[in-house]
Amino acid sequence: MNKPELLAPAGNLEKLKIALIYGADAVYVGGKKFGLRAFGGNFTDEELKQGVDFAHSMGRKVYVTVNIFAHNEDIAELPDYLKYLDSIGVDAVLISDLGVFSLAKELTNLELHVSTQANVTNYKTVETWKSLGASRVVLARELSQAEIVDIKNRCDIELEMFVHGAMCISYSGRCYLSHYLTGRDGNQGECTHSCRWKYSLIEEKRPDEYFEVNEDERGAYVMNSKDLCLLPCLDKVIESGVRSLKIEGRMKSVHYVAGVVKVYREAIDSYFNGDFKIRDEWIAELDKVAHRPYTTGFFVHDESGTEIHDTSKAKQSSTFLGVVREYDSTKNIAIVEQRGKLEVGQQIEILQPQSQTFSQILTDMVDEEDNPIESAPHAQQIIKIKLSQPVQPWSLIRTAKE
Repeated sequence: MNKPELLAPAGNLEKLKIALIYGADAVYVGGKKFGLRAFGGNFTDEELKQGVDFAHSMGRKVYVTVNIFAHNEDIAELPDYLKYLDSIGVDAVLISDLGVFSLAKELTNLELHVSTQANVTNYKTVETWKSLGASRVVLARELSQAEIVDIKNRCDIELEMFVHGAMCISYSGRCYLSHYLTGRDGNQGECTHSCRWKYSLIEEKRPDEYFEVNEDERGAYVMNSKDLCLLPCLDKVIESGVRSLKIEGRMKSVHYVAGVVKVYREAIDSYFNGDFKIRDEWIAELDKVAHRPYTTGFFVHDESGTEIHDTSKAKQSSTFLGVVREYDSTKNIAIVEQRGKLEVGQQIEILQPQSQTFSQILTDMVDEEDNPIESAPHAQQIIKIKLSQPVQPWSLIRTAKE
């Protein structure tokens, strides 16, 4: 059995680097147009080239999302964009629209991956996409383990599936609710996540009276999905024969990308080392990043259900404080780009790409000009802190959430 690819989200160039440094085999990114995450930062054309060059220098891959449901006005600009992606060495494009797919096939030599938005739920559809020229199909999230295994046994093509991250309540993400309520179309990359809002019922003749959808006094989030987490059954996922295991989250933080990628990297590697078992530190790490309650979704039936009925807010047990840019081993000093409030006397934890996480009290801190400081409250300030042991560049500094 071949080791599956670990595919991570990258909303910008920094997240791309973090994902690869923390162990992803490939990343999926979006340009400024034609992807389904218009508010995820995304990449300029030059940043796309930089990202591809960085990934290829590590022997890794970059896939670009071109998965909108295109309207006529989109078609005019697509040829030049697709040709540009081909020219900079993008490893594949993710597409859901048949017209966009045909353009990419006609105009480029890019590998063509079929996006989850295409809603592929059976082996016949997989075979059809393969006959049209697809090299990989991303399966719909609505499939069970048995259905995935059956598709794999029937089809000679690479398959990809989501193993972690936020889920959309609408079928394979095809949703008109955001556009209907706000004018921003989720199928064009501008989703407002209207499904996670708090709703009540109003009766036509009593417009000022609001009726809760269920008996919970806090209201009802009837379309508010839990987050997917297939770590508890990752061995079964791997044994399904899927080629690529995908993490959701191009709009998530650097902290999220680093923590989740590291857990799944270690878990996949442990399976192929013959010592796979769910480790407490993996569960703890997934709790430290922003998430909603976890579910195994459709892969394994979960009696607790897939919806949250009390809040739409994500939770996390730690706060991200900064990124280690350099480490001076002669002085045990880390140069940190600060992202949250650091204070002398604070208990901090250091998450490293390939080494153990460790904790310590922050005892010494100076600014960029080596002036002693007690607190660093301003985002992206460069500071220097003394650490109790060596750290790797791109390590993340965090603290327990109060």
